[in-house]
Amino acid sequence: MKTLDSNQTERDTNEHHIPPFSASFTDEKLAVTRSIYLKVFIGGVLSVTIAMFAVFSIFWGAFWKTPSHSLHGWVVDFDQSTVGNVISETLLASSPSTRIQWLSVSASVFPGGVGDVMQKVFEEKTWVAVVINPGATNGLNLAATSADPSYNGSLAVTVYAEEARNENAFRSVIRPTVEGVLETIAERFAQQFAQKTASSSSNLQDLLTNAPQVITRPIGYTINNTRPFDIPVATAITFVGLIYLLILTFFIVMIGLSAREISGLENYITTASLIRLRLATIFGAYFFLSLFYSLLSLAFQVDFTRKFGHAGFVVFWMVNFAGMLSVGLALEAMITLLTVKGVPFFLILWIIANVSVCLLPMDVLPWIFHYGYASPFYNVSRAVRTILFDTRNNLGLNFGVLIAWVVISCITLPLFQWFMRRRHISEVKRDDN
Repeated sequence: MKTLDSNQTERDTNEHHIPPFSASFTDEKLAVTRSIYLKVFIGGVLSVTIAMFAVFSIFWGAFWKTPSHSLHGWVVDFDQSTVGNVISETLLASSPSTRIQWLSVSASVFPGGVGDVMQKVFEEKTWVAVVINPGATNGLNLAATSADPSYNGSLAVTVYAEEARNENAFRSVIRPTVEGVLETIAERFAQQFAQKTASSSSNLQDLLTNAPQVITRPIGYTINNTRPFDIPVATAITFVGLIYLLILTFFIVMIGLSAREISGLENYITTASLIRLRLATIFGAYFFLSLFYSLLSLAFQVDFTRKFGHAGFVVFWMVNFAGMLSVGLALEAMITLLTVKGVPFFLILWIIANVSVCLLPMDVLPWIFHYGYASPFYNVSRAVRTILFDTRNNLGLNFGVLIAWVVISCITLPLFQWFMRRRHISEVKRDDN
């Protein structure tokens, strides 16, 4: 016969004669029930508080001293003369006080010229490259001599970067830093060049009349954003939508649990059958759900053809399918071990640990956040950027990481289910005795 615990026995004894729906919360006859309620509720609030400090600290920590490290930038001088020397030396000297660590790279490294620099930026060898274009000094001197009205100082320097690699890094670190330093350089150079020209030029009046920009703006720059983040809806897909994707998988986990409990099926089938059922339903549900999640983006006219043509949508669908499996199967495994009471705490940790490494580049975060290279959200985000913006293709690595998470969960889920089923069988046998 089943033995009741002491709290249940005492509660049943004290409250046996209380009619349903007739007592107030402070009724003395509800002392035991009230005590149990307060213990559970207060204990739960304290647990949430502890979880908040422990888990939310991960997200807060990601932005506490950001950037903790500088992004890497290149300075490539194809000019090899006055303009190139001034810009290179000033940029290199500014590294300690800016959020970009500049490195001078010899132009001889790029036999194909500026095009090779662009390719290296695409290959993510650097976050930004400042190129002093060939003939910058000669062009300026010629314009000053001939009072060329068509002279454009902004062609002296070209900055290459990819916004789509990480739009937050581009907007908050790269562009402001580059513009600030190059504007300062341009202003100082203009002052020095104006003084030099005024003291040595014989056609100063003609120059001020026909080509004043040679004096006021002798050098400038152009920012070439080679991969613009030009699909606004992509913000939902590459960051916020990933949280929704995880929440959707949690719904499926809870629906599966409810279906097994309501039907009572779990009490009749073998452990092996139960494991096969859970895996099959999860894979089937996420395959279906990921398709409609992908169609949602297509309905808002997201262009999937830039990298893989019309196959881009199918690749996007498979990324979402693998992403759902990577985060959803982990929840499916952990709910077995933690039960419904404990899995919300894992859910909070799972969300925070993933989103903390997706907003800013890993390069600027504290080293402890480099676990993000192996996180599902980071790899889904990287894969989606490749599909939507034609950034560097690391889909093999991204899918590999996601599949690794799926394999881990396909191992832990059967182990956890086997352990919990054995414990449940032991409890049933003990109660029957």
